[in-house]
Amino acid sequence: MAKRHLKVSGDLGRVIFIEYDLRNTQSLEESVRHSDIVYNLVGRNYPTKNFDLEDVHVEGAERIADAVAKYDVDRFIHVSSYNADIDSPSEFFRTKARGEAVVKGIFPETTIVRPAPLFGFEDRLLHKLAGVTNLLTSNHMQERYWPVHAIDVGQALEVMLHDDSTASQTYELYGPKNYSTAEIAALVDKEILKHRRHINVPKSVLKPAANILNKLLWWPIISADEVEREFIDQQIDPKAKTFRDLGIKPAELSNLTFHYLQGYRSAAFYDLPPATEREKREEKKYLHVIDDQ
Repeated sequence: MAKRHLKVSGDLGRVIFIEYDLRNTQSLEESVRHSDIVYNLVGRNYPTKNFDLEDVHVEGAERIADAVAKYDVDRFIHVSSYNADIDSPSEFFRTKARGEAVVKGIFPETTIVRPAPLFGFEDRLLHKLAGVTNLLTSNHMQERYWPVHAIDVGQALEVMLHDDSTASQTYELYGPKNYSTAEIAALVDKEILKHRRHINVPKSVLKPAANILNKLLWWPIISADEVEREFIDQQIDPKAKTFRDLGIKPAELSNLTFHYLQGYRSAAFYDLPPATEREKREEKKYLHVIDDQ
């Protein structure tokens, strides 16, 4: 039942879930051996007692690529991350870069996809900022990036399925506008009609504290590497291809916040529609007024 909501439309026998273990080579081979194309979407945002980032992003990716190569699958698309860099101070970004190198070495025709921070249903961006538990932060939420709509990334992956010219290419998939986390938090507060408080804690304090909490608590919580990532802005690889090469125009975040955040409003304002263009223009006329008299 935990994964039932992930099942897409399809008749019985056309969409099938296969249980696998990332450390079990036989289960991976059974999952890919009859495939025409394999997408590797396996990733981990924080380490756990069973799998650290190296286990998932490097060793796991290597086993999947080995299985793809063994059964001569036509296409392999490996979803990595923005800022994948072997010299990054973030372990997450370092392991993502090593994973790319490993799969390319095993299966040279691999298509590498590096999405920016995604927003959409069940995302870790808008919903995290809208929730009451996202209290502690660092760097005053000044990390900058180009958030991308999950639907656009999904469309791009579908285009790659039908276009063999995307093989062996690297794609940076990012949105049309650059934001800081603080700017997105302001948009979120305006949309949910509430003010979420964020307490800035120095990196020297929050990072070791997050490391301890991540080991003690079994549920997902901020990790030391997530704190490190708050100090790293998104860098775009100028050599990589983008949405434009796939004929896709990515959506802008501010046009979709109402769609994804309406559920965080109180019942009194739940059905209040998003502001019209006329209301936005009227609001701008009074932004300079100081209402403290």
